Amino acid sequence: MTRRLLIAVPTLVGVAVVSFLLMRLIPGDPARVLAGPDATAADVELIRRQFGFDKPVLNQFLDYMGRLATGDLGRSARTGDSVLAEILARLPYTVMLAVLATLLAVLVGCTLGVIAAVRREGLADLVLSGLSVFGVSMPVYWVGLLLVILFSVNLGWLPAAGAESWQGYILPTVTLSFFTIGFISRQMRSAMVETMEMDFIRTVRAKGVARWAVVLRHAVRNAALPVVTVIGLQFGQLLGGAVITETIFAWPGIGRLLVESIGARDFTTVQGAILIFAVALILVNLLTDIVYAYIDPRIRYD
Repeated sequence: MTRRLLIAVPTLVGVAVVSFLLMRLIPGDPARVLAGPDATAADVELIRRQFGFDKPVLNQFLDYMGRLATGDLGRSARTGDSVLAEILARLPYTVMLAVLATLLAVLVGCTLGVIAAVRREGLADLVLSGLSVFGVSMPVYWVGLLLVILFSVNLGWLPAAGAESWQGYILPTVTLSFFTIGFISRQMRSAMVETMEMDFIRTVRAKGVARWAVVLRHAVRNAALPVVTVIGLQFGQLLGGAVITETIFAWPGIGRLLVESIGARDFTTVQGAILIFAVALILVNLLTDIVYAYIDPRIRYD
């Protein structure tokens, strides 16, 4: 585990370098965008000097890496506030949305996958497999817009934006988990079908164990091993989808902050948000390794 933490350091450095370079490749003058369309040339030049845009790119990079070494993500060019403070203020919303979407995807996806495997080649398997393909085929933004039109505009049951109440969590959570439900369902079905044909399952059945006990106590636990890895990888997809989902539902999370900062050419905030996403992915991968070792006692990490 210590080795994995050490490997995370050059990974984060690489993310910082790539995000810095990509932001400098975006067309447009960030000083002009920040100054506004009515700003004079003197105003633009003042902003350029204030945020260091007048320095050579190498000097800007060294300054940025120097701040990162001390844990300073810099200050937002839009608001002047600390980037770390802005991210920490929005982080709970993104984490809560991702966790709820993951829990919903695991609960629904695994359940559908197990049912499809138990009822293999039957009507239930055909219907659930079709729904799984439908789920992985629908883009996040399209699902979100359809849900808003149906439940907010036409029926008026749920709010279309914001996180002021628990009802506001429903549509973003369902939208964000839609693809993952279909993906996990397909993976769980495949793993269950393979597990149900193994010799130890036949042995358990031969002992007269009830069918539900064979499925839940023996087959599901062994089939869950590859699915755990998929869940960990899909969490990264959820973070990526959160950028779109938070924009659709005006969700006050890091994804929406990232989109707004890109539009405003707020380099510092964009780089900080990307770095936080990278840290979250690394932590999730470490947690996945721990859970995998717990489920399968044969696996032990040095």
